[in-house]
Amino acid sequence: MRTSARNHFAGQVTAVKRGAVNDEITLRTQDGLDVVAVITHGSASSLGLAAGKPAFALVKASSVIVMVDADSSKVSARNCIAGTVASVTKGAVNSEVIISATGGAQIAAIVTNDSVERLGLASGKAAAAIFKASSVIVGVDQ
Repeated sequence: MRTSARNHFAGQVTAVKRGAVNDEITLRTQDGLDVVAVITHGSASSLGLAAGKPAFALVKASSVIVMVDADSSKVSARNCIAGTVASVTKGAVNSEVIISATGGAQIAAIVTNDSVERLGLASGKAAAAIFKASSVIVGVDQ
């Protein structure tokens, strides 16, 4: 499968917390990263999501916030992934920041050049990739 989403995480569903309208899905990637998604109950049912089922999560780079000195206990977003900046590619207005998490997973974020400078983002600097569970798209191969 090919998509325009910069962040594609393949793995297995480890938990499904059912709700009347939305379900919370936890997916463990092959790198050991836990990604939490909130999707409609109808979507979770039609995809047949259950613990142990192979699935993937997609997150657009523009939905990822980069933070330095992050304390995940003080962030409301369910996905707060600590790591190290692997690269920064500057454009005219925005930069692509790649954060390598423990275990090898990489998360791409698009942030303004001003933010890159203000946060001192550079290769090797500790940083966290943050994204809301509602920004995660879950899919399965048929």
